[in-house]
Amino acid sequence: MELNNYFDHTLLSPLATEADILKLCDEALKYQFYAVCVNSSYVPFAKQALGQSKIKICTVVGFPLGAMSTEAKIYEAKKAIEQGASEIDMVMNVGRLKSKNYVAVLKDIANVKSAIGIVPLKVILEISELSKNEIVKACEICVDARADFVKTSTGFSKSGATLTAVKIMKKSMKGQLKIKASGGISDLQTALKYVDVGVHRIGTSSSVDIINEDYSEAAS
Repeated sequence: MELNNYFDHTLLSPLATEADILKLCDEALKYQFYAVCVNSSYVPFAKQALGQSKIKICTVVGFPLGAMSTEAKIYEAKKAIEQGASEIDMVMNVGRLKSKNYVAVLKDIANVKSAIGIVPLKVILEISELSKNEIVKACEICVDARADFVKTSTGFSKSGATLTAVKIMKKSMKGQLKIKASGGISDLQTALKYVDVGVHRIGTSSSVDIINEDYSEAAS
């Protein structure tokens, strides 16, 4: 197993500087992570920093609240793709889900997916704000909306990924969509637990520490 291929090496702080993003990209190049994940304003900068490498650029849309209009999400997603993004992580409209306005949630996701075509769409559920039943319903909607992934968390709410939530997500989708775990995954043991339960991608700012831990364990 090549653990580095699981990582979206992430820096989404609003305080991130150009130097911070350059460091993120340099680390991704060094360790050959699957992708970097940055705010959309930094997509062109990351594109330039990564050059002709195979590392993907992932960006977030409607982040971190998910409560803006679908039209705004579509514009942000399409602009980011135009500037070099190759994957989109959009935040679900949690308030609409909690209102049980499932049609609105479905349309929001489906319209973004339709607008970006074959570009992978990951839908962030923000599991810390959802009950088990709401997680199940959100996953079912994502399947119907033809998303590509469901993602646990923004990392900006009460808590991040949990193994329990990932298991619920996996069971409710029956393998139809992939899963990205993010939020609070900062050591090798935790990362491996998520891989073991079947996630396809891990979003973390601790990718370098985790990989170095993996290397040191392998060498010992």
